[in-house]
Amino acid sequence: MSEARDHGAILQRLRANLQAAGIPHTEADIEGMEESGFIASVLEFERLAATSATDEPPDYLAAWANSVASLDDATPPASPAPPESSPADLHHASITQVASHLRAGEVSPVELTRQCLERIGERDTELNAFQLVLADGALDAAREAEREIHEGRYRGPLHGVPVAIKDLLAMAGTPTTAGSRVYGDWVPDYDAAAVERLKAAGAVILGKTRLSELAYSPGSNNAHYGPTRNPWNPDYDAGGSSSGSGAAVATGMAYAALGSDTGGSIRIPSALCGIVGLKPTYGRVSLHGVVSLSWSLDHLGPMTRTVGDAALLLEALAGHDPRDPRTRPGTGYDAGLARLDAGVQGLLVGVLRDDGAGRELGRLEVLTAWRKGLAALEGAGARLVEVEMPRIEDMVPLLGGILRIEAAAYHETRLRERPGGFGPFPRQRLLAAYAHDPATFVRAESLRAALRRTAEAALEQVDILSTPTLPRGAQPLGVPSTTRYTAPFNLLGWPAVTVPVGLTSERLPLGLQLISRPWTESLLLRAARVVEAEGPWSTVTRTP
Repeated sequence: MSEARDHGAILQRLRANLQAAGIPHTEADIEGMEESGFIASVLEFERLAATSATDEPPDYLAAWANSVASLDDATPPASPAPPESSPADLHHASITQVASHLRAGEVSPVELTRQCLERIGERDTELNAFQLVLADGALDAAREAEREIHEGRYRGPLHGVPVAIKDLLAMAGTPTTAGSRVYGDWVPDYDAAAVERLKAAGAVILGKTRLSELAYSPGSNNAHYGPTRNPWNPDYDAGGSSSGSGAAVATGMAYAALGSDTGGSIRIPSALCGIVGLKPTYGRVSLHGVVSLSWSLDHLGPMTRTVGDAALLLEALAGHDPRDPRTRPGTGYDAGLARLDAGVQGLLVGVLRDDGAGRELGRLEVLTAWRKGLAALEGAGARLVEVEMPRIEDMVPLLGGILRIEAAAYHETRLRERPGGFGPFPRQRLLAAYAHDPATFVRAESLRAALRRTAEAALEQVDILSTPTLPRGAQPLGVPSTTRYTAPFNLLGWPAVTVPVGLTSERLPLGLQLISRPWTESLLLRAARVVEAEGPWSTVTRTP
């Protein structure tokens, strides 16, 4: 069939399926989908699924993550104490530094919370990082934390620490918008599992952060609430979809924040804002109470100032939750800060030769910063090994199609009943899902299983993989970034972390991404810790 006939058949099917589903639409919507490239994405996905014949059972039938790797249980050497800091300079300190002062009573949770609220007042008018600030509730929680610590009921390193959460997590008594007017009147009467766990750890929740609508963009673009500006230069974008969380942590408005990641939405804003962003293994952290974008691709994880802080947050968040069947028994996480300092002697680090299609992995300044981060690993005893991951370039359109179909299924009732509640960008992306052939989803899941086998074979040669997090620095305000190197590892469900490694010529942050096998976050964070301590970012002023 010719390209023109393919295109015509796609549009015909789109109109018929939208009509059959009772979803209002106009020819202007069709034109918008064409102009934004959403129809072209459908065509690419359909062709990929049709021309990649495989006998693999669909990936949703696989038990790829049922066994928990033993690498997280290795006995670590003794760990040095975290760097000392005085109570006076804790505003941009790490959680590991703050925790010792809180436990000793040298700093008050109320004092820290007030400092963060003041910082929000100073910076958020410009940056637009917060959807909702919960000042009174945060101060009440801080006072309670102070009482408990004073009475000897210290809960751990998050006790009394001010944090923020992305506004797609349910929190009892507070509006949860998911960045959309379609959810604007939803006030849940329960907490998401991750919010429950933060509260149980004694963290103080300052508020809820901005995101692109429905978390359906790798930029901060949002027709309802506006974009989030990059704290290093407000003319540039903070990345998406966890835009507000990235900006809040980078500027000291919060000590840490939660983000979600379906194709890169933790790692992209973390890289662009100059912080650490960890996407855990699929199923490590419960998504109960989180507005979904794609059931089989969504992940929840921490965005922090340091690698050690990411480990502390993961310890609080991880573990089986019977309310979320994606979580696995026996997948709690021991932060093991000692383990993080075990080093990388003898570790084999796979370095991708190209982007899978023979092209350079990024701009020269991106590659220079990335190689300096890799040199830090090599200097600490790791060995760099060039590797190829065949067909990595196919993973991005494959993820895009699966995401589109699952997202449309999740939001179909709202598309039918409240079409005006969506902004044009996410609404037209969702509508484009109705252009797919019904059998394509199953064929795509079969191809996903085949690509998983290919990726697993590539990783057999090494312990971890590395890529630049992004092929370039931040885009102009409101312009989405690419998911070229982040999306493949959502498709696979593997853990991945971004660590800052330098600045562009415009003095905007750049990130290095590390990826490892399922359930090996400790190995991943050990390598990230070396890049953090010995890489080029160790000499950069980190407070935009």
